Amino acid sequence: MNKTFKIIVFLLLGAVTFPATAQSTDLARIEYTYFPQSDSDNSFRRFRTFVNLPIKLNGKGAYLIPGVEYRNVNFKYKNSEAFTTNNLDRFQSFTGKIGYTFKMNELWRFGAETGVKIASNFATSELVKDDFIYTGSVYFIKIKEDERYIEPWRLILGLSYSTTTGFPFPLPVINYYKRFDENWSYGLGIPKTNLKYYFNDKHEVQGFVTLDGFFANIQQNFNPYPQTNPGANRLAESMSMTIVLSGLGYQYNISDHIAFYAYAGYTVMNDIRLRDNERENLYTIDDKNTFYARSGLKFSIL
Repeated sequence: MNKTFKIIVFLLLGAVTFPATAQSTDLARIEYTYFPQSDSDNSFRRFRTFVNLPIKLNGKGAYLIPGVEYRNVNFKYKNSEAFTTNNLDRFQSFTGKIGYTFKMNELWRFGAETGVKIASNFATSELVKDDFIYTGSVYFIKIKEDERYIEPWRLILGLSYSTTTGFPFPLPVINYYKRFDENWSYGLGIPKTNLKYYFNDKHEVQGFVTLDGFFANIQQNFNPYPQTNPGANRLAESMSMTIVLSGLGYQYNISDHIAFYAYAGYTVMNDIRLRDNERENLYTIDDKNTFYARSGLKFSIL
């Protein structure tokens, strides 16, 4: 995989590594994802939950924001392979992070976040070095969202770094949102671009293009070509899933801060692979576009 493509994929994978406090106003979420594979008996199911807890530091808009997230990925691996798939059906991740944000002036806010994720198939009883993923981000947010402005909007500019990318430098992140009409808004950026229509305060729908996926370590490395290349020195050391998805979404606002949402669509890119120690492609598991569905509950501050 060339470096230009790797940069593009990393920017799209902001869904995995970019701070929730910058991309979203969600304080907590619980959701379930179902993702069957076309031309294959494999399927992907994920349970995900997270909580962010803003702690007010002063009366000038400064907050400390610790957060935790848990993901449980059940990959029903039913393809007939030359290698055993027993340890490739369950991946979990545990993330701890802490963010800091303060108002620079009436319009601009600064934020920074650092975190560590443990993502693995946990095939052994011990953690290993490659189970750990380290992230860090800084961002600037410009907001016009109170009743003084007829057309509220939000701009996010930032830099994000993750040890899973293979790049020794941070990469840029940009996101722009605008409510341009009482019934319409749009968002441009990563990990999601959408056009949303508000029927009223309770019901809203959207068309979107978004990124989803996961990355996790494989604790017991193996050769995926034991018959054709038994002496191979490149071993499968991690599994990744990268999905570019287009579709439709619906949200029902139960209260001012709690909402139910459901999304469904079809992938534009579907890439499930085994990777070596350099994060290079080693073995393609599934790459056919397919159906996707996700739903859950979220608690938001806006």
